[in-house]
Amino acid sequence: MERKESLEQGTGNAKAYLDWHAQQDLDSRQRLRPRQHGLQLGRREAAAANCQPFEAEAGELFGAGGGKSKRGPDGIGLALEMQKLYPIIARAANSTHPVLIVGECGTGKGMAARCIHYSSPSRDKPFIPIDCGSLVPALIECALFGYVKGTLAGANQCQNGMMAVAEGGTVFLDEVSELPTDLQVKLLRAIQQKEFRTDGGTRSALVNVRILAATNRDLEQAVMHGTFRRDLYIHLNLLSLRIPPLRERRQDVPPLIAHFLDRIVRDSGQGKIFSGEALKAMIVYDWPGNVRELKSCVERSCALTSGSLIHTADLPPEIAKFTSPEAPNGNGHARKIIRMAELEKQSILNAVAALNGNKLQAARLLGIGKTTLYRKLKQYVSQS
Repeated sequence: MERKESLEQGTGNAKAYLDWHAQQDLDSRQRLRPRQHGLQLGRREAAAANCQPFEAEAGELFGAGGGKSKRGPDGIGLALEMQKLYPIIARAANSTHPVLIVGECGTGKGMAARCIHYSSPSRDKPFIPIDCGSLVPALIECALFGYVKGTLAGANQCQNGMMAVAEGGTVFLDEVSELPTDLQVKLLRAIQQKEFRTDGGTRSALVNVRILAATNRDLEQAVMHGTFRRDLYIHLNLLSLRIPPLRERRQDVPPLIAHFLDRIVRDSGQGKIFSGEALKAMIVYDWPGNVRELKSCVERSCALTSGSLIHTADLPPEIAKFTSPEAPNGNGHARKIIRMAELEKQSILNAVAALNGNKLQAARLLGIGKTTLYRKLKQYVSQS
């Protein structure tokens, strides 16, 4: 009796999961329709392999703004490491092969997957994300491949899986390393032979979807340990890209803060700025949660600060008291020392670039006077 109730509950959860994602994708495509001119422009620029597809294609869906800045959406910035990703994503968007996106939690793997889809010719087709790490194996199989009537207790009708719902579009498998081995076999067949069989079905159905996968784990190690199939890894890794952690691109912190503050102003009408000392503390912090943690920090600081100026004391304790990158690492070796003057220079130049040369707005963001900003910029020009 308990098993029957469990199966009925699993069936209901699977149907709710499918219905919810179908509605989410419909809402996303409806939001994209008013930006057809931007989408066409993004495709032409994608062919030139620059970073604009992130903004022109994703547009308001990711809060990237009007497409004038070279800054991308959440997690996409000005650092050289990120600039190298733009042509790779542009090429991936114009391909139909699977793509493997690797990176730590919070770096923006899901954002990159959406940018690939909405920059591709199939942008008007469904984009279906599935979090493989948050679902039990039976639910993942139902979500991916669907089931026929009578397969499970309480299954009174057939239910299409994401592979069928996303016909002509994209299925994004987040944390693909969590897939059970038996489901890896079915996924490999869907990629190789372009067909799959629903749970309880007797006939195979053709499938026309693109697979994007993401993981924060080392799949090569998983292959060696026997928890991930080598043949599936080879197929997924045909095209791959790595999203660098935020600590490897500290110069992106100021423009990302500017982006999050702009969003807060649009949503709540409250204008906030960080003091110079607070901004320096945020630049030297390692951000183990990456862009997701930075966004949470900005939102928390704005919510808990009554005034318009956010000081270092208003930051979370772990950030305000962070010792800085000069501290030794786990091997006892000191990390590369970055002079405070150089960090200040990077902060100012990146803020001005991220705001399309608006020096007054950059000064407000940085918490310094416009006279000081002009003096610093003049100093940097003379030094170069």
